[in-house]
Amino acid sequence: MRIIDHHIAGPAGAAATRFGDVFDPNSGAVQAQVPLGGQAELDRAVAAAQAAQPGWAATNPQRRARVMFEFKRLVEAHIDELAHLLSAEHGKVVADARGDVQRGLDVIEFACGVPHLLKGEYTQGAGPGIDVYSMRLPLGIGAGITPFNFPAMIPMWMFGVAIACGNAFILKPSERDPSVPVRLAELMLEAGAPAGILQVVHGDKEMVDAILDHPAISAVSFVGSSDIAHHVYRRGVAAGKRVQAMGGAKNHGVIMPDADLDQVVAELSGAAFGSAGERCMALPVVVPVGEKTALALREKLLPAIAKLRIGVSTDKDADYGPVVNAAHRTRVENWIQTGVDEGAELVVDGRGFSLQGHEKGFFIGPSLFDHVKPSMESYKEEIFGPVLQIVRAADFEEALALPSQHQYGNGVALFTRNGHAAREFAARVNVGMVGINVPIPVPVAYHTFGGWKRSAFGDTNQHGPEGIKFWTKIKTITQRWPDGGVGEAANAFVIPTMG
Repeated sequence: MRIIDHHIAGPAGAAATRFGDVFDPNSGAVQAQVPLGGQAELDRAVAAAQAAQPGWAATNPQRRARVMFEFKRLVEAHIDELAHLLSAEHGKVVADARGDVQRGLDVIEFACGVPHLLKGEYTQGAGPGIDVYSMRLPLGIGAGITPFNFPAMIPMWMFGVAIACGNAFILKPSERDPSVPVRLAELMLEAGAPAGILQVVHGDKEMVDAILDHPAISAVSFVGSSDIAHHVYRRGVAAGKRVQAMGGAKNHGVIMPDADLDQVVAELSGAAFGSAGERCMALPVVVPVGEKTALALREKLLPAIAKLRIGVSTDKDADYGPVVNAAHRTRVENWIQTGVDEGAELVVDGRGFSLQGHEKGFFIGPSLFDHVKPSMESYKEEIFGPVLQIVRAADFEEALALPSQHQYGNGVALFTRNGHAAREFAARVNVGMVGINVPIPVPVAYHTFGGWKRSAFGDTNQHGPEGIKFWTKIKTITQRWPDGGVGEAANAFVIPTMG
């Protein structure tokens, strides 16, 4: 059986005693195993990071940027390899996997500008002969705990900025699809980063808690479910760390009566069902405003859903592939049954889908619910599968209230031709990321990504200027150079002023 080992710079440790299975989602077969490490493996990685980080921090920003440029070039050169590797473990189709890699590369490209991004502030003459300036310095060792659904993009969102800023980084990826993170670490080493600057450790809760408790790790970035995000945030902060923990989502798409329904349905198909719905920025709830809009939307959705092609991840014509494993498929199917039990109308049932020749694969057909109510648990919670729910709203205010009052506040979209409605919605909706006629409003790399409410814990977002802020600490210097003359000495017992 193939073993996907840790990527640790130090000497080899003791043989692993616990392993997790890595499945082929297309066939249901176990294709590899991953060692589930703990404190010993983390200590080895931390020791290597401590040895490498001071020299890396002392490397000037231009040289660090050159390493990031070379890493970007290498990832681009290997993008087909990475996409197929990702697709084979996750199940998303290859084209989608390539997009996963590319969205991560966008942040690497942003991080290549680190010499400019790390510039501090300067004030000449803040007081008599006094200048004040600031500098941004690396924290030391950072760690990232990443989910299965974006095994290339989210790690690069984290380590790209952290490493460019002069930190060492220890990545704990999902044990469900760990090969791409390991390959990225190999490419970072090939790009010229010192051994120990980017390492990968595998594990489950034991490894996560070891990272959160380790005194040498200064900051932790996390993406996953909200309950675990809350645990990560509380435990990490209690250990004195800086923590950003991104949680779950239940993104809404509000459809105004004047929206172009053909455009809406075309974009909803991908936003709701793409990647089998395994995206934190998927659009699993659609809110038509008014009964006429609801009826027209439903009429157009049904044939569009019927045309969706589910196939193996290497099928170039497939719209989406299998979910990541059997346990996740069961979880999604259980949520569908919950919706039925709660009284929602199951218009299209994707359970029991079987792909000829791949009957043991982890496939789920698309499902559509109508007449979903805000009181239903299936609406309140994240399903994370190819399931779209219609929640009807009588008017704009009711539609605005639905995402605003939901426990999650990651993303939301409004479809309209009315500029005033769009402006009102963007200003008033209680959600962190808003799309206007954009179904998946993931910000570009030089802006910043982050939700509100139970979608995010901590007050700093990912990548963009917020990423630079998270992965650095600021030092402010107030300096004076006496001219050597004899003057009246300041009263040392009075607080100094700049007047």
